[in-house]
Amino acid sequence: MGKKKMSQADEAEEIIKELFEDKTEIPEEPEEQIAEESAGEPAEVTEEPAEDAQEPAGEKQPEEKAGHGKKHREKPDPKDQTIIGLTDRYNRLIAEFDNFRKRTEREKVAMFDNGVRALAESLLPSLDALEQGLKASSGADESIVAGMEKIYKQLLGALESKGVVQIEAVGQPFDPNLHNAVMHVEDDSVGENMVVEEFQKGYQLNSVVIRPSMVKVAN
Repeated sequence: MGKKKMSQADEAEEIIKELFEDKTEIPEEPEEQIAEESAGEPAEVTEEPAEDAQEPAGEKQPEEKAGHGKKHREKPDPKDQTIIGLTDRYNRLIAEFDNFRKRTEREKVAMFDNGVRALAESLLPSLDALEQGLKASSGADESIVAGMEKIYKQLLGALESKGVVQIEAVGQPFDPNLHNAVMHVEDDSVGENMVVEEFQKGYQLNSVVIRPSMVKVAN
């Protein structure tokens, strides 16, 4: 019986020890969790006010800029308007002056060409007379022929200095823009539609025909 009581007492002590050991181990875990939670909570609290503090600053800046832009649109600087107006007027004047200069140059060229053409047309009969006289000068006094040739060359030189040149005819293909065919001849020794003889010289000014050449054309 004594052994049973001792064994029961021992068992009771072991049960009591186990109960106390369980009670001492239970509070250890919540204390560590509380310490970890308490250490993590301040970090979250400090981040939230930082975001709240930055948001108002970011929202105010666009409003201030937007208001600033509205003021400029509503009340432009009179000096800027004056500068813009003067710049536009200056550009218009430059464009008008450039157009006037180009138009004046074209008119001057046209007037000069018209004057030269009129002068050439008035001299062509004299040139034709000298050419005919030189062709019929066989047996005439050599001094007279030399004088006629000198006058003829001087007139041609004066016209050439102003841009008036003779049109090439003999040996060239017939061109209705440059030649006036008054005769046609059958000639197998030359190519078809070729100028074989010139009756009157033609002249042109800067590629503009003053008078076409009077020619004979081979068919």
